[in-house]
Amino acid sequence: MADRRLQVFRAVAQHLSFTKAADALFMTQPAVTFQIKQLEESFNARLFDRAHGGVTLTAAGVMALDYAERILALSGELEARLKDMSGQVAGSLLIGGSMTIGEYLLPQLIGEFKGRFPAVVPTLFIGNSEAVQDRVAERTLDLGFIEGDSHLSSLLSEVCCEDELQVVCAPSHAMAREAYALPASLTRHPYISREAGSGTRAVIDRYLQKAGVPPDSLNVVVELGSPEALKGLVATGLGFAIMSRVIAAKELELGQLVQIPLRPPLLRNFSVVYPKERFHSKLVSSFLQFARVRLAGMHPPGLAASALQQAE
Repeated sequence: MADRRLQVFRAVAQHLSFTKAADALFMTQPAVTFQIKQLEESFNARLFDRAHGGVTLTAAGVMALDYAERILALSGELEARLKDMSGQVAGSLLIGGSMTIGEYLLPQLIGEFKGRFPAVVPTLFIGNSEAVQDRVAERTLDLGFIEGDSHLSSLLSEVCCEDELQVVCAPSHAMAREAYALPASLTRHPYISREAGSGTRAVIDRYLQKAGVPPDSLNVVVELGSPEALKGLVATGLGFAIMSRVIAAKELELGQLVQIPLRPPLLRNFSVVYPKERFHSKLVSSFLQFARVRLAGMHPPGLAASALQQAE
């Protein structure tokens, strides 16, 4: 409902990049440039300084961004409230999920929710945690599910469940015979890593640093942005990976991969993020509550830790 030019302007202001804004909005860069040019002509003011390959907000741009944020928030609230007057849970639902959650947990949730509310039309965007947060902040997604907590001050983040990451390797790999893996021992084997910007990678790096093992001391042989590609490469015996038990469940059951617990265990939170100071439609509120209950039932906080204690 709000002026599309304001949405484009906010995206460029948040990324300070026309290219990144275009990617986030699923537009071409020339289209973004055209929208900004139109807005500047309409305001008769330059909103961005473009120099030395960089983009910065002018004083007018800073003021415009403040108003744009409020206008877009009010527009979204108006649209949601008008839809809610029908009393039905219906309409478009824009959901984001990080790789692990989006590929392995959300499809089941969305299917069940759609079964309860057939008039809902869900759209699922899957990317790494950073990309999901950016799109929620830009209001191109209603809410997002990520690994860890949000790093953006414009978003609220709440933990919905807990996950455990373990070493995974091929049955023929030298590590497959180990009962558990210590952080220091990981440097002795080829490692297949997730890409920079991945929530999983950030969690692993923090775990290693806390254990006194510099992440760059690992023998990284490949970096991959897809959990499926990661599993496929691990199964060849090229190296080991660290991944969620959720991702590897099928291959573990078939005997194609072997999991080795880390000591101490590597636990992380899955969180749902959504914009601050934004009215939630009946649809978004209904899905948020549904997801909270279902995810907590699948992987309640503390489950992995208690399971490990029982095993000991």
